Amino acid sequence: MKKVIYPGTFDPITFGHIDLIKKALNIFDNLIVAVSDGNNKEYLFSAEEREYLVKKSLFNDLKFKKNQVKVVIFNTLTTDFCKKMKSNVILRGLRATSDFEYEFQLSGMNKKLNDKIETVFLMSDPQNQIISSKLVKEIADLKGNVKKFTTKSVLKHLKLKLNG
Repeated sequence: MKKVIYPGTFDPITFGHIDLIKKALNIFDNLIVAVSDGNNKEYLFSAEEREYLVKKSLFNDLKFKKNQVKVVIFNTLTTDFCKKMKSNVILRGLRATSDFEYEFQLSGMNKKLNDKIETVFLMSDPQNQIISSKLVKEIADLKGNVKKFTTKSVLKHLKLKLNG
């Protein structure tokens, strides 16, 4: 049974992320959505809130099967997390060519840290390639409509977080 680790900040999860999750489940038996709690970034939502929103989005809003997807928080090197979870595959998404350089370098560093790790790159469908968590937060903060970009659960929590 092959499982893949999909690491990210998911601050918040978007339809772009969800598109990749759907595609990955067509290839792999199991997927672990690994919510990063790295301390080198400022987040709108805490790691616990992001984990909750990913679970709410996937299992409540979109009815994903809990036996195929696991959502966990991690705060280690991704390669160490892969070892802990007994997976040697990392999933990363590519939206545009600008993502490639960073992802290529990250993949190479992960390979240097653990030569048994392989990185699989997937692209979301064209209508989701423009979506980024950063832009969703900016639009929501300016009171714009982001319902085309994320789930009902995220919409509700974005509104609460940004508008009190």
